[in-house]
Amino acid sequence: MSDAPSHVPSRRDRSELREERRRRRQRGIWTAVGAGVVVLLLIGGAVTAMVLGNQGGGPAAAPSEAAEPEPIVFPDDEPAAEPGAEPCTIVSVLSSFENAEMVERLAEGYNAEPRDVDGSCVTVVTARDKSGIAAEEAAVGFTETPEDERPDVWIPDARSWLGVAREAGGSANVPAEGPSIGSSDIVLAMPEPLAAAIGWDEEPPTWAEVFETADDAAVWTDLDHPEWGEFKLGKTSPVIASSGEAAMLASYGAAAGSVADLTAADIADDEITDEVKQHELATSHYMATPEHFLWHARQSADTGGSAAGFLSAVIVDEKSVWDYNRGITSRDGVTRIEADPPAEQLVPIYPADGYYVADNPAVVLTGSWVDEAETAAAEDFLRFTGTKEGQAIVREAGYRDLNGELDPEVEEVGALAESTDAGLPFPEPQVVVAMHEAFPDVRKRANVLFLLDVSGSMGDPIETGETKLEAAKHAVELSLDHFSDGDNVGLAAFSEVDAQALAPGEVSAVADIADTRDRFESALGGLKPIEWTPLYEAVDTFAKQQATDYDPDRINAIVLLSDGRNETEAPSTSSQQMLDTLEELHHSTPVLVFTLAYGADADVDTLRAISGATGAHYYDATDPTEVDEVLGDLVTSF
Repeated sequence: MSDAPSHVPSRRDRSELREERRRRRQRGIWTAVGAGVVVLLLIGGAVTAMVLGNQGGGPAAAPSEAAEPEPIVFPDDEPAAEPGAEPCTIVSVLSSFENAEMVERLAEGYNAEPRDVDGSCVTVVTARDKSGIAAEEAAVGFTETPEDERPDVWIPDARSWLGVAREAGGSANVPAEGPSIGSSDIVLAMPEPLAAAIGWDEEPPTWAEVFETADDAAVWTDLDHPEWGEFKLGKTSPVIASSGEAAMLASYGAAAGSVADLTAADIADDEITDEVKQHELATSHYMATPEHFLWHARQSADTGGSAAGFLSAVIVDEKSVWDYNRGITSRDGVTRIEADPPAEQLVPIYPADGYYVADNPAVVLTGSWVDEAETAAAEDFLRFTGTKEGQAIVREAGYRDLNGELDPEVEEVGALAESTDAGLPFPEPQVVVAMHEAFPDVRKRANVLFLLDVSGSMGDPIETGETKLEAAKHAVELSLDHFSDGDNVGLAAFSEVDAQALAPGEVSAVADIADTRDRFESALGGLKPIEWTPLYEAVDTFAKQQATDYDPDRINAIVLLSDGRNETEAPSTSSQQMLDTLEELHHSTPVLVFTLAYGADADVDTLRAISGATGAHYYDATDPTEVDEVLGDLVTSF
């Protein structure tokens, strides 16, 4: 464990804190030096070497020792004079959610000019998926997707996912390496007033200081800002998103003494593991993508005047900071919401001992479904990404180009560093996989109640031939695999019949799933559709119950699945009474209520209001055949 103080000094002591940080660095905290990682780019028939470390993608070198690389001179694109013969070769490109906009723009730029590859015209089409999900699918050859719809090119936002897919059995489908098409540093983003109050906007902390500060419940009170509550650190799930991987790897690196030199042996070390578990207690909860966190931050800022009500800091990529500061958020990672820029901007903090880089590698997949024509056309698309025209698109989309340069407007709006020299490549695949495997053990434990609507409409059939309730039961049963020993999980269901306001109510008490899974599954199997839908009464009642058992060292939550609007036979709790309860609990014993709209008749607006009032997220399964996937996404919050 670190012997650094766990208490952040008050405002009058900040100069002393900064001086101590300077002394630490002089004693050698800054140790990440190296030659960088060399990527070979095949551009216009010539191979160009690029040192990632000097564009935010490799180990940092001390300024006096770093050799300034020759900038890459990007060649002009060379489209065909006329398009090749039809039918065109279709190149399907799969991106992550984070880099989807950049990849889509590159596809548009490529398609805007005539292309002729081996006598055929070419059309590039794009799709997106969460990085961790895409890696799982790549490992097995995208067997759930028809062959003619499988991707030919994969561009995850970080090369760590290539290794994850290969280590999971996908080496026949996924090349070990691919050229970067652009990069985005993964930073600590903070609302501007909070960054200024703690001094990190002027003097970036080390990762160890970040985690020590997050563990200090009194940090904002000591800095004369009790209105900001406790330090709330937001992280995405490391098995889903690159920023989550970076956060967890930084946590292990801080505990081990070096973020730059983290090994699989460090991750297996018991003492380091114990410290990482302590770090994770400061996590409010996990989310699938950075967009989820930043959407909630904007909602908090718009309704309460500051994002501090939802988060103190969140670990995200630079591009996401730029998006937020220009007024673009997304509730689901797909649909863009464009608004005026927020009055309270985010500040990117570049930790002093280095930060990982999302380097967006592009690989032409080698699975049996990719034929020679598709391979040749895919390689031509990759060639385009490294041209003058392609790299202009990369910069305009909010990323650093292959020389590490940003678009000036992106740099200004995002308050991003003009150049960075402390970027770190993700560790070797064995280290990343070891972290993935360790995550279930070290993550913050859950205290969660599944709350299922069992009104009469849950007996309606869906396209699969099941009833809605049968499909929901199956999805809940599958989701239990996400939880580990030590997670407290329970089950309740709600309808109204005769004189019983909530029927059947709690059917499996919230307790360690290691001991109660059989009981939980038996109770789940016994649920049947009943009659009315006392939605407000159910949320009000069970939120209070969960708050009674509130544990600050757990993620205290309800997972609510409902297919209809509040309807009761007898007078019951009103919508406003329910929301008042949630608001009151949010400031004392906060219970996150994750809502899942199930089926076309679900009350989407009310479910969004419920989740929004608690700082949780709304999920859409209005197509009930997607409930397995949507609920599986939801439980990554734990």
